[in-house]
Amino acid sequence: MGMSVRAPLLAALVVGTSLAVAPAPAAVAAPAHPAVLPAGPVAAPAADAATPEVTSVPVGPEPDGTAVRLDVSVWPQASGTHPVVLLAHGFGGTKDSMATQAAELHDRGYVVITWSARGHGRSGGRIHLNDPAYEIADARALLDLAAKRSDVELDAAGDPRAGVMGASYGGALGLMLAGADRRVDGVVSAITWNDLADAFFPQAAVTAPPTTAAGRAPVATPGPFKQVWATNFFLSALRGGSAGGGADAARCGRFDPTICRLFVQASETGSPSAELTTLLRAHSPKPTMNAVTAPTFLVQGVGDSLFGLDQADANASALAANDVPYAVRWSDGGHDAPSTHEAEELDASYAWLDHFVRDKGPAGSGGSALPTAAFTYGTPATRPGQPTTLHTLPAYPGLSGATLQTRSLPLSTTSGSLVHPPGGQPASLIAVPGLAALGISLSTYQIAALPGQSAALDTQPIGEAATVVGSPTLRLTVTSDTQDATLFASVWRVTGGSVTLTNPLVAPVRVAVTPGRPTPVTISLPGAVYDLPAGTRWRVLLTSTESTYSNSRVPSGIRISDASALTLPVAVGTAVSGGAVAAGLDVETLLAAGALVLLLLAALVGALVRRRRRRHLPSRPDLADVPLVVEGLVKTYADGHRAVDDVTWRAEKGQVVGLLGPNGAGKTTTMRMVMGLISSDSGTVHVLGEPVSAGSSVLARVGALIEGPGFLPHLTGRQNLEAYWSATGRSPEDAHFDEALDVAALGGAVDRPVKSYSQGMRQRLGIAQAMLGLPELLILDEPTNGLDPPQIAAMRPILRRYAETGRTVVVSSHLLAEVEMTCTHVVVMHAGRVITAGPVAELVDSDDMTILDLPEHTEPAVVAAGVHALEAADGITEVRVDTPTRVVVTHDRGRAEVVAAAVAAGLPVVGVSSRRHLEEVFLGVISSASGGGAPGEPGDDGSSLVERLRQVRAR
Repeated sequence: MGMSVRAPLLAALVVGTSLAVAPAPAAVAAPAHPAVLPAGPVAAPAADAATPEVTSVPVGPEPDGTAVRLDVSVWPQASGTHPVVLLAHGFGGTKDSMATQAAELHDRGYVVITWSARGHGRSGGRIHLNDPAYEIADARALLDLAAKRSDVELDAAGDPRAGVMGASYGGALGLMLAGADRRVDGVVSAITWNDLADAFFPQAAVTAPPTTAAGRAPVATPGPFKQVWATNFFLSALRGGSAGGGADAARCGRFDPTICRLFVQASETGSPSAELTTLLRAHSPKPTMNAVTAPTFLVQGVGDSLFGLDQADANASALAANDVPYAVRWSDGGHDAPSTHEAEELDASYAWLDHFVRDKGPAGSGGSALPTAAFTYGTPATRPGQPTTLHTLPAYPGLSGATLQTRSLPLSTTSGSLVHPPGGQPASLIAVPGLAALGISLSTYQIAALPGQSAALDTQPIGEAATVVGSPTLRLTVTSDTQDATLFASVWRVTGGSVTLTNPLVAPVRVAVTPGRPTPVTISLPGAVYDLPAGTRWRVLLTSTESTYSNSRVPSGIRISDASALTLPVAVGTAVSGGAVAAGLDVETLLAAGALVLLLLAALVGALVRRRRRRHLPSRPDLADVPLVVEGLVKTYADGHRAVDDVTWRAEKGQVVGLLGPNGAGKTTTMRMVMGLISSDSGTVHVLGEPVSAGSSVLARVGALIEGPGFLPHLTGRQNLEAYWSATGRSPEDAHFDEALDVAALGGAVDRPVKSYSQGMRQRLGIAQAMLGLPELLILDEPTNGLDPPQIAAMRPILRRYAETGRTVVVSSHLLAEVEMTCTHVVVMHAGRVITAGPVAELVDSDDMTILDLPEHTEPAVVAAGVHALEAADGITEVRVDTPTRVVVTHDRGRAEVVAAAVAAGLPVVGVSSRRHLEEVFLGVISSASGGGAPGEPGDDGSSLVERLRQVRAR
């Protein structure tokens, strides 16, 4: 359960903690095979001291009596005796995850032991989640193993000089091992938990009266279920293979069946059973922290949405109560993203072990004279991609800032109302775990503060800049019409008209109340390091739902009142020099982040994967001035249907290109490949010379509406456009909202929720959204769907004027008459192939065809007599009455002579043209094509469909 903070430190420590990511290596997925490992507990020393010894160590059996052996590697020292370090991997990893870290520790003079934890890799058994009777007992057996080695230093008989180091799953093991076994002399524990029940069912610190208004003690209820993290944590074990057969194994992978059952129940109900709560708390450092005597270094991530600063704070409080030497470092990395100070974190961790384990250095008194700063934190970077600026304090202040100055920040808004919607949907989107690791930010105020489901409490502008270190607190009164009220608190910065999330964190708050009775509470906001520039304002956003948590399905109404000023712990630390900035993300971080995004944004992750697969496509400088070039696209679906077959065409600047054809012609599939939404079997798409695949940067220059618009129903039309643009990360000034809203032509409805819109209103808003930023290439799939005739007519000049500015518009439609009136060029598709392309005028014009317009109310008998006479004239091959006032003549003589012959035949001609409707031409082609032969194949008359088109035009 974890993600790397650094390739050497927390990548190696947490490597496998990638939750429900790509399939694990074969060694992870397979059950243990003890037969392939040496039989004895210790293998013969390796010839090369830097080469690990591989051994199989017997440990306690499973509850059903199944024998278990651990897959272990030992990095020995060639001579003398040395301290030992047990290096524990993260959830889902193996001992191989730790190889680089083990080699570095070996070089510092340690004997190093790594192992695949029970239920992981090639070790036997099932996953018990750091059960004291299993995983922790296994680690104690490894201390026994170390005590028997000739190269390990002993403090006493059977007592090796030992340190333990790990992160997340391995970090909790280190703390629990130190609490269970006094032989541990030093601990480095990173991004881990104190109480696993509180971690998965978190509850922000809440202070309420000792009794309710009815005189009853408030009921202690668990916080809302951290559904996304818990689900991925569970799925990771399923991907790791099973420890046996049967249905339970298929459902539970290598999890212990009891744990599996309890987690499944929690996922279904959204709350833990008493049995699960008891189990999770027992499988945590909390019960034995009072027994830890080993000096301990705690590293925790400020932006970690799995195990927040509150978990490290609880561990630190227990160590302080025992007067155990400890130090705390708040990293800007964690389970959600890598740290920007990887090197310093590694150096500090090694220094801790060197001082207390290897060199047996003094502890000092009260936690002083430590080998690293007692408390280190980073202030936020001033620009994206920059490292945080590190600061230190002589003592750890805790989240409450007990040793810090406090500052009061008055509120200008002190009340608000919100509802919890029936079914808990739609849910606010505030913090998506793992997106930061992919460099993606989707958290916008519009999709976090859903109308009716949020209340905003604003502060006065900040007069003097400050740095908040810890948890701001806020007193308020909650009134609900149900017995408990659940809120999610987040902190936003307001600068001018911009509202940005300060940290990707939420603090869930569940308060037991008496329905209708005001209940005063004090809540703690997410613990973090906050930068407060002068002149800005803070906004505390309270929402009734959050997308990464399970949400109650019972509707309720909640009122917030009497909110007090924010109380802020303010720090002025000593700045220290920074170190190397992370050059990139390790594989495990990307995989873990990808797994979480897969749950909420499956299409986006799939697109990124496809982008990586196809990013080798070269640029085409020769096409740099061509907005769109499609070459040889082929797409065949799994059922064998070839939807697109060798499609090639292009769109030039200033053109409005119509991609037309009947339903099923392959238009939308082509559009989706053009936008990189699906991959082609073969062929390429280039926009302005750059190859297109999912996530291509050149797509920022393209606006699109494919397969209809999608909006958040509770936001207004304007808010949806603003949220969409905000997610692009571009300046609001570049959006051209006014031009887009003119296109939407929604009037006052633009400020109504989209859920009240008709289909046509949604469609117009979708077209406006595609036009945001005035992209160089605009792609619209069936843009007239849902529009009435006046709206369709109003859209035509808008698209033409847009192209006349030097941009390009591509319109897909099956309404050929509309394409003819809107487009300058067409690409005609039928059954997956392009049958012709070119200017509209060229396609519908014909030298051997004349169209005669007659007056309205012309007598049918007059028309019939004139047609009969005209048919007998020389050079006339066909005369057809198209409408009562329109006669189409096919001929091989001059047009003037045809008109003269028609007048002589008694037809009252009032207009002459050579232009047929595009729809007439196309329907003739389709009718001919249906007579035999597939597109591009010989028909009964031996001609291709393209040739049939020529024949129809010549009729």
